[in-house]
Amino acid sequence: MIEQVFQLAKKNEKVIERVIADEHVNYNHMILPKGEGLPEHFSNANVYMLVITGELSIALDHGEARSYEAGSLLKIPEGIHMNVKNLKDEILELTVVKVPAP
Repeated sequence: MIEQVFQLAKKNEKVIERVIADEHVNYNHMILPKGEGLPEHFSNANVYMLVITGELSIALDHGEARSYEAGSLLKIPEGIHMNVKNLKDEILELTVVKVPAP
């Protein structure tokens, strides 16, 4: 088999999983119920966030939080302060790709 196959979690509880972490890319999958989020941090690579379900609330560089619905793809440069949360009732599911891998 030439390809590698990875399975993403399918849950209704908080999940933060690193699916791929190699010298080329970090590919993360996250499920965040209402009120859950990530610790505030600075992006350590170029970050691409794809909202799969729900609505992402994100504040960048200490600015006001903005909301992005399913189907939104965000590109965030390296070195940006990030505050990621789910403020809605619906489960937030997203993938986060970091390139190049930090």
